[in-house]
Amino acid sequence: MIRLGRVDYLNVLPIYYAFESGAVPLTAEFVRGVPALLNEKFLSGELDITPISSIAYAGQPQAGWVLPDVSISADGRVASILLFTRRPVRELRGETLAVTTSSATSVALLKILLERHYGIRCALAPQSPDLAAMLAEHPAALLIGDDALQAAEALRQGGLGGLGLHDVIDLGLVWKEMTGLPMVYALWAIRHDYVKRQAGEIDRVAEAFRQARTWSDKNPQEVLVEARRRYEFPEELLLDYFRTIRYDLDNLYQHAAETFFAEAAKVGVLPAPVKLKVWGQDEG
Repeated sequence: MIRLGRVDYLNVLPIYYAFESGAVPLTAEFVRGVPALLNEKFLSGELDITPISSIAYAGQPQAGWVLPDVSISADGRVASILLFTRRPVRELRGETLAVTTSSATSVALLKILLERHYGIRCALAPQSPDLAAMLAEHPAALLIGDDALQAAEALRQGGLGGLGLHDVIDLGLVWKEMTGLPMVYALWAIRHDYVKRQAGEIDRVAEAFRQARTWSDKNPQEVLVEARRRYEFPEELLLDYFRTIRYDLDNLYQHAAETFFAEAAKVGVLPAPVKLKVWGQDEG
């Protein structure tokens, strides 16, 4: 049975709920975790196909191909990758910023934006995603995923007043301002050794993901009901977030991913730019 990663975040619920509800059949062993854990399990051979931080894929291109027609992306605002600052961002030059341990791509994106957009360099200190603890020791903190959504909602509700926040910066918006492109945060990667063993299964899995995307687009109310059952977020936030997150990997989004890899190489996160290998386009 295929071992398939499942990010433990709200952003993949529209796709994975199609599988979990039985609306789209897919026989697989689902392994849950935050992006960093799934990256580790995938690269160690414990997963066959998984959503993987796009920078982790680029750092290990020997991992193989990516599934076509699916990613975790946003075209501008992303709402769940946020830098909370206690001072204006350009005043952070030379400071040490706290960054979540949950995602490598978001940390790489922050480094790119600090150097290439704001023209500053900062040290980055990985910490558990606890905003109050992060800001107690650092002038800014990066949160992603559900942690970022929860913190932003608390702020909207009038909480977090004691943290002395100056600004909350959505990294997807800044990337769009800098490049004019969407940002691809994660890809569904396929291990080389799985391709050698079970190449015929990959088309089946890719088609299941296409069907899951189609099903979630046609059944937003069912997805919303399930999201409200699992999460304590208000309906308004859920609706907004599901409109914001994209799952595209067409030519524009492939170009956007490769632009991100090229920018990462410019700031030393990658040794060189990386080209995507998309199943069905680049099997050779």
